[in-house]
Amino acid sequence: MRIIRTADERAYRALTSEELRQHFLIDNLFEAGRMQLVYTDVDRAVVGGAMPGDSPLHLEAGQEMACRFFCERRELGILNLGAAGTISVDGQEFRLAPLECLYIGRGSRNVSFASDSAKIPACFYLVSYPAHADYPTTHAGLDKANVIDLGSQADANRRTIRQYIHLKGIRSCQLVMGFTELHEGSVWNTFPPHTHNRRTEVYCYFSLPPQGCVFHLLGEPEETRHIVVREKQVVLSPEWSIHSGVGTGSYRFVWAMGGENQAFDDMDGVTPAQLL
Repeated sequence: MRIIRTADERAYRALTSEELRQHFLIDNLFEAGRMQLVYTDVDRAVVGGAMPGDSPLHLEAGQEMACRFFCERRELGILNLGAAGTISVDGQEFRLAPLECLYIGRGSRNVSFASDSAKIPACFYLVSYPAHADYPTTHAGLDKANVIDLGSQADANRRTIRQYIHLKGIRSCQLVMGFTELHEGSVWNTFPPHTHNRRTEVYCYFSLPPQGCVFHLLGEPEETRHIVVREKQVVLSPEWSIHSGVGTGSYRFVWAMGGENQAFDDMDGVTPAQLL
């Protein structure tokens, strides 16, 4: 298990591009036949990737977590970014097609991941936050997602949001999770930007154009920075930082949030005039 400690709202101002990546970017999460886990100081979120091959991959708790099993004091959200696969939770199997979601509640002991085909593997993206209450493990397909359409083609930010884990969907202790898809010809996500003083956010960008990238904006509104993000790389967003981005073409991203408020529209808006 790797550990990432983000820079605070003063230190980030002096960082080079490479130092910003070291503190806010997670890469190399997905490797065939392996599971990768990263422990962060962003509300103690754990971010991971599991890409099973010929054999299942088992979710283990590293010594960094000081617990007997991964979900002893945690909840877990999973979104499949690859081909079809199966997740086993305490002997119960859940088959996830591409872009489907599974929520695993606190107290679940044995969790493993398998691909339908080792040649075309599943690609399970994991985000976990601490939990103080139990909610049932729940699967949701695309037909169960709450769909919200936002933006416009004129502003190059027409997008469709699919909410999986939220107050009116899959219930959780503090985790909120889903994904956003930009329509063809749109490149801006979450613009104008905002901050979340009551929760943090984790972004995983995927389905980027071939050789494409996203310029992810972070920092305080009056002192912004950017990180160049590529396919299936993850950006950590502390509560004090804006998060927005513009790509070289349309793309998708998984958003996951944890904190003291699960209301999706709980945000502090930032106008373009405030940005420097």
